[in-house]
Amino acid sequence: MRGWFAIFVFAVVVALIFTVGQIKGDRSNHFVRMGSKKFTESVILEELAAQLGESAGATVLRRQELGGTRLLWNALNSGEIDLYPEYSGTLAHEIFQNGVVEGDTAIESELSKRGLQMSRSLGFSNRYALGMLREKSEGLGVKTISDLMGQTALRFGFSDEFLNRKDGWPGLQAAYKFEPSNVRGIDHDLAYKGLADGSIDVIDLYTTDAEVAYYNIQILRDDLRYFSDNEALFLYRADIAKSEPEALSSILRLQGRIDDQAMIGMNGEVKIRRRTEKEVAGEFLASKFGVKSDQPKHGVVSRIFQRTIEHLRLTSVSLAAAIVVAVPLGVIAAKRAAAGQIILAIVSVLQTIPSLALLVFMVPFLGIGAPPAIAALFLYSLLPIVRNTASGLTNIPPSIRNSSIALGLTPAQRLRLIELPLASPSILDGLKIAAVINVGTATLGALIGAGGYGQPIFTGVRLDDFGLILEGAIPAALLALSVQWLFQASERYLIPKGLRLKPNQSI
Repeated sequence: MRGWFAIFVFAVVVALIFTVGQIKGDRSNHFVRMGSKKFTESVILEELAAQLGESAGATVLRRQELGGTRLLWNALNSGEIDLYPEYSGTLAHEIFQNGVVEGDTAIESELSKRGLQMSRSLGFSNRYALGMLREKSEGLGVKTISDLMGQTALRFGFSDEFLNRKDGWPGLQAAYKFEPSNVRGIDHDLAYKGLADGSIDVIDLYTTDAEVAYYNIQILRDDLRYFSDNEALFLYRADIAKSEPEALSSILRLQGRIDDQAMIGMNGEVKIRRRTEKEVAGEFLASKFGVKSDQPKHGVVSRIFQRTIEHLRLTSVSLAAAIVVAVPLGVIAAKRAAAGQIILAIVSVLQTIPSLALLVFMVPFLGIGAPPAIAALFLYSLLPIVRNTASGLTNIPPSIRNSSIALGLTPAQRLRLIELPLASPSILDGLKIAAVINVGTATLGALIGAGGYGQPIFTGVRLDDFGLILEGAIPAALLALSVQWLFQASERYLIPKGLRLKPNQSI
């Protein structure tokens, strides 16, 4: 049992170290925290702001590709980030979608109540539009959105945000009064690939997307003028005007300085020519403002090492916490039939919640970054450990239980000296399953700023870069195999020798 005691001590220590480290980190926020959505233009705009802030002497923490509008908006309101790029149309129709807040003056007043401010337009508008491959558009004679109404065979692929936004698909349907039968949701970056390979015919797009020219896409004329202007701007917390006035002043130099063609060009450099956002933003700032930023280049090995540390942090802390909680719960489930049914029902229900939904659900309570990801992974780890602990204890032969009672052992002694050692193979199997689940599920943590191997995977999907996808997928698979091997190797220390013997093997 000394091995299992060491496991418990390790789990408690890891959880305590993380908790203390997290508190310490939360108290030392002497930097400007910037976020971006998970599409290329947003990342570029964040990088432009970050480099300008750094040129004014500020220390900048980048939290890139954090997901959709609501996640960024909530993070800004809660003070977890200080600034992120947004759009005027999104503010009016998505964030303040009740229709009461309209016009810049009303929006600025509403932002002020929340301790927020917005910059002036950065100089370009990125409107929604519908597009088709030019060859197909011309072949069908479809030049306007109204022309789509008679084309019942066309397949539509729209991003999830467009499908649900008030100024997106619902409003467009009402304005044009048509309801195509073949509409599916698809990731914005993957939609262009679907259009090119012919699996879909019509997509929603942003007018500054570099793929419009690259794939020779015809933007359908909005003949009813439904789509409104969507001026790019920065939303930021008002208190950084006091804490980092020089940095904010430097960032606001971007107001009115990026026109449509400049933004399309930067998007193309990243999406088409596979350059990094840091490089592209640095070149733009050098040409416009003479700001030169020395951005260190990290090699593949360095990037994988950093992501490995982040991934291990997520998985080890969540698994350690799960061991501390789940093994006692498994013991209770085995010893108390009524309580066991309730415990197993609860942890089983937790396992059925989609992992991405559980991650997002944790954000309002724990913010963005590692804490909500660790909490979600902890909940996912409970079922296999609880179930296998309870199963291992329940399947101990009654004769052995009766013998231990006849020896006069107390319940605690029976559990520690007889039952847990006999159940150890089953418990260890539960730990293996929980650990492997953790390694795989932790990749989703990148969507809420937790880092790990999911970061290059999602960036690779966004940039259509298979190499980046493999940069996250291969280490994740190797880590899962390593965890499996580690638990197998630990059997000799955690499982009594008699239970490890094969049927025809002698002691």
